[in-house]
Amino acid sequence: MSYDEGTTAAWWIAIFGLFAIWLGIVLLLSLAFYVVNAFALMSLFRKVGVAPWIGWVPYYNSWTVLELGGQAGPLALLSLVPYGSYAVLVFLAIAHHRTGIAFRKSTGWVVLAIFLPFVWAFLLGRAEEVYQPELITAAGYPPPKVGFGAPPPAPASSPTAPA
Repeated sequence: MSYDEGTTAAWWIAIFGLFAIWLGIVLLLSLAFYVVNAFALMSLFRKVGVAPWIGWVPYYNSWTVLELGGQAGPLALLSLVPYGSYAVLVFLAIAHHRTGIAFRKSTGWVVLAIFLPFVWAFLLGRAEEVYQPELITAAGYPPPKVGFGAPPPAPASSPTAPA
């Protein structure tokens, strides 16, 4: 069997072409998921009294979902640490559960939120859904830190004038 440079080059071009096609498909699917998820979060955030544009900002939208469930928002930054995203997923599941309480949803909705978060957000953002953040505190959890039902911000302390 003889070595043919043309055949070898053709194989490498074919492999590179297949890889480029695969990469393009992955990038398009990722972009599509990002856009659909952003629109879903916009509808949810609008419903709960949070600025809808936050749905488009990576990490900040997870931060806001955590705060919507009464969690500490900076936990979203754990995704930047190796294996930290597993912890973020646990805290997001807890936040989804608490947010579901405010919408009078069963714990089965947490499973939907884990596997199809954009469907969960779209369904909760519908016009017929009623958001009652007081149900979260009635269930014994801390209130949301953003949106409707969040405690008002502490007033800025001003220096006292000398008497």
